Amino acid sequence: MIAAIEPTSTWYLILAALLFCVGMVGVMVRRNPLVMFMCVELMLNAVNLSFVALAKDLGDIKGQTIVFFVMVVAAAEVVVGLGIIVAILRRKPQATADDMAELKG
Repeated sequence: MIAAIEPTSTWYLILAALLFCVGMVGVMVRRNPLVMFMCVELMLNAVNLSFVALAKDLGDIKGQTIVFFVMVVAAAEVVVGLGIIVAILRRKPQATADDMAELKG
């Protein structure tokens, strides 16, 4: 019989690091504000995965509590940020991140 390999917290931390790197490269390389926004969300989820993995490894619930608050803030960010980005992209479909810099007051 083949023995099942149980993933350890190291596997989850490596996956979180890879997801964070993909998100970071996406933010640095892409100029589309919607794609950049999704990459920032990917980075937030990678950090959440590492918090949960370490909380499970340490046997403490504080990491999972932090993840809950990060998800609440990220949900509020999605509502406001996505609304602004969609409104701008409807008005000017080829808008880039450089065009968004003009919104500074």
